[in-house]
Amino acid sequence: CGPCATYTIRRSCEQGFAVTGFWYNPNIHPFSEHERRRECVRDYAADISLPVIWSEQYEMLAFLRAVVGHEMVGERCAICYRLRLERTVRVARERGFDAFSTTLLISPHQQQAAIRAIGEQLAGEYGVEFYFENFRQGWAERGQAARERGMYQQRYCGCVYSEWEAHDRQATTMRRRADSE
Repeated sequence: CGPCATYTIRRSCEQGFAVTGFWYNPNIHPFSEHERRRECVRDYAADISLPVIWSEQYEMLAFLRAVVGHEMVGERCAICYRLRLERTVRVARERGFDAFSTTLLISPHQQQAAIRAIGEQLAGEYGVEFYFENFRQGWAERGQAARERGMYQQRYCGCVYSEWEAHDRQATTMRRRADSE
């Protein structure tokens, strides 16, 4: 999403990469959230003249079919990473790119080791290098850049399960505050 792209794209360009964005997020629910995030990326890409390849379809059903029976955090996340990274590497190979990566590597909320393992496995299968860097060092800079640009900053990863979990955490926090007053 847009905020995570701020640091990762800047850093990748500093490393000498010619970066092209790829938008494919079948996990994001509801559709209005998907579109809000897509628009944020579109606006940011336009501001920095970043070329982006857009997956135009909303493929939430593909995500749900893939994770059914594996809804727990960790299990579903690995499936989601694979789904998204596999589409990315396929597009990278079709378009002749040398490498692929993901802005997910900046988030302290994502399972970086799983992302790396899946990326490296897919790199071997598709013959396109997976570029791994621990972008988490840029998490604070990412937040500052997003605030300065007035970017939409989501409160959950995007899937319906994380949305429910975020609402559960918020409700629990509110109950605890009310009980302590």
